[in-house]
Amino acid sequence: MKTAEHLEQSVYVVDDDEPLRTAVTRMLKSAGHRVKSFGSAAEFLLAREGPLRGCIVLDVRMPGPSGFELQAGLNRQAESVPVIFLTGHGDIPMSVRAIKAGAVDFLTKPVLRDTLLSAVDSALALDQERWSRDENRRAMADRLASLTPCELEVYRRVVEGQPNKQIAAEVGSAERTVKAHRARVMEKMGARSIAELVHIADSLASVAEETV
Repeated sequence: MKTAEHLEQSVYVVDDDEPLRTAVTRMLKSAGHRVKSFGSAAEFLLAREGPLRGCIVLDVRMPGPSGFELQAGLNRQAESVPVIFLTGHGDIPMSVRAIKAGAVDFLTKPVLRDTLLSAVDSALALDQERWSRDENRRAMADRLASLTPCELEVYRRVVEGQPNKQIAAEVGSAERTVKAHRARVMEKMGARSIAELVHIADSLASVAEETV
């Protein structure tokens, strides 16, 4: 299985209408997109391997799980790949439901080429932004994991605003030792200032809260 950072962006077309699915696939490929098409939500799930990169162009009404059910399942798995609904049975309540559940767009068939391509381009840009943010968070978490127990203790106290003298007194170390630990913390965490270190700590804390 490919790791997340090695995945390429794809447009996943999930629609039981074969002629339309074929037409949409050709349209997207002609615009230079990498496309994978499926005739049902079940087929899509069966073929899925690992995290998703790109976006999903998804019908609402299909045999087996509906588009809404697939979207809900992905949400439960914390899979935040952008979803574009493309349906011939759309109405305002449906579009509101889709957007509230996190869809980035809700289009009705027949759809203009430029309209669909614009929606896909926007969705892929969102996915790239999400991926870059997640990679940055993973890198910060790796840096944090590289700290020794003593460095981690100093890191926690520094981001709480404690000065070196106070840290030294509370942990029972010489102030020069605390200064040395602090310098290594700054280097390992890639922080050029205390403000930047605090920002990194806040970002890592927000990730921890999201995963609870």
